[in-house]
This record gives sequence, structure tokens and C-alpha cells, in this order.
Amino acid sequence: MRIVLDTNILVRAHTNARGPARELLLLVTGLPEHTLLLSPFLLQEIERVFGYERVREATRLTEEEIVEYLGYLRSKDVSELIFPGPAPRVVPSDEEDDPVVHTAVIGRADALCTLNRHFYAAPVLAYCKGRGVFLASNVDLLRTLRAGKELRIGG
Repeated sequence: MRIVLDTNILVRAHTNARGPARELLLLVTGLPEHTLLLSPFLLQEIERVFGYERVREATRLTEEEIVEYLGYLRSKDVSELIFPGPAPRVVPSDEEDDPVVHTAVIGRADALCTLNRHFYAAPVLAYCKGRGVFLASNVDLLRTLRAGKELRIGG
């Protein structure tokens, strides 16, 4: 299964984290039947978010740990880098979310995992559904993958 994890999931899945985001990342990157899809946009966004003081305080990661985590994500053994090009307007309430959706579509993702409520707007759900991309939270995707169930595209 080809999977895009949004920035909000990947930041929560950092090296010292515990919880569903970390468990999902380890499941996706640890099994050969899954491929984590990333794009330059996502990597830059993760780096930017780790630069926020509140995120640094919450994660307690050092600069070296952040660099190491980003290096891990970039590793060819961990992810496939997608270069999607300019993104079409899809997310009505936040155009900065469009590159994430576009990464999933161009990367032929089976699933896009996010906690961002903007992705669950009817136009975004319809756009993703029409391109075979299942949208789910980390908890829902983790539950689905653990159970070995087929993805059911809703929306």
C-alpha cells in the first residue's frame, strides 16, 4: 500500500514519540508491502514545524535529533520521494494544503493520512475518491492496517 502521512502525523511520529502516529509510521516503514510517499514540500513543512518553539518544547527534540529524524524519513529504505510539480487548487479553505493532496495523487497513493480537518471537506473527499485515495486519521488507518482490511473510500 502506498501511503502519504501528512505533516501533522509525521511530526507526531518523531523518534522519541509514543502513540498512534509513531506506531503507524513504524508499521508503514517496517513492512515491505507498504511505501511511505514524501515530497520536497512535505519535508520542508516538517522541518518548518519543528522550528516552532512550542513544537520543540512539546517534543523535547534537540536540533541533532530533528536532523537525524529528517534524514531517516529521506532514506530510500524508508520512503519514496515524489516530485509532484505545481498543485491544483483542491482544498478550498487552505491552499497550502494542496501540495499534500497533490503528492498523494501524483504518487498514486492508496491512502492519505491526516488530522487536518480541511482535508475532510466534501470537495476534497470527492477529489481524492475520484483518484482512488482513501482519507483517514492515524487511528483509523492504523486500525485498518492492523486488521488487514481493504481500504473503503468514503466521501
